[in-house]
Amino acid sequence: MTKVSIITVCYNSAITIEDTIKSVINQDYKNIEYIILDGQSKDNTISIIEKYKEQIAVFKSELDNGMYDALNKGIDLASGEIIAILNSDDFYINNHVISKVVDQMTSKGVDALYGDLWYVDQVDTNKIIRKWISGEYKPGLFLKGWMPPHPAFFVKKSVYEQHGKFDLSLQSASDYELMLRFIHKHKVSITYLPEVLVKMRIGGTSNASFKNRVRANKEDRKAWSKNELTPKWYTLILKPLSKIRQYF
Repeated sequence: MTKVSIITVCYNSAITIEDTIKSVINQDYKNIEYIILDGQSKDNTISIIEKYKEQIAVFKSELDNGMYDALNKGIDLASGEIIAILNSDDFYINNHVISKVVDQMTSKGVDALYGDLWYVDQVDTNKIIRKWISGEYKPGLFLKGWMPPHPAFFVKKSVYEQHGKFDLSLQSASDYELMLRFIHKHKVSITYLPEVLVKMRIGGTSNASFKNRVRANKEDRKAWSKNELTPKWYTLILKPLSKIRQYF
């Protein structure tokens, strides 16, 4: 049975971390390695995690250089063939997500899989704010501003070993750069699972203000240049605009 490593990084996530943990340990797929890396939280996060320590393969609480540095540490620690990343504000929509992911990746013989994601209210997680329906990937879609939702993106560890981990010189665009590199540049084999896999609480930093959006756009441009790729003139205009339809 294929082992799946799920990585959660957190810092002062006491309000949300339990939902994240429960959504992982309640999966009906039996060969999961759960890795949680905490950045030395000052709230109740650690005591909540320790309640579930028997069901967590690796738990470390130590200083890091931000979320993506912690994720890179998690990737190094992971022993699973497939790696999933679930943020501490996110949770799987049901208990069958990992089973479906493994079944489709295995049957299709691919290196990566992505699905759909719902943004939900921070308090009432049954209240849907945005629906990120990814659609079937076709080569060149990144040029049209497309990207899949990162928490619904599953990749074989061998891809990280071959093509690298998160670029720490980027901040909000580090996940975008990684997916651009894997899918658009290196053309890893990929499949789409047309189902909502993850719920994400609203409040992402890249969309929090106009200033942050401008900063994110600059980082998106840097993601292309670092990979020696050239976007179309409209690529990084369409990327934030594509989010508008998620509200309808």
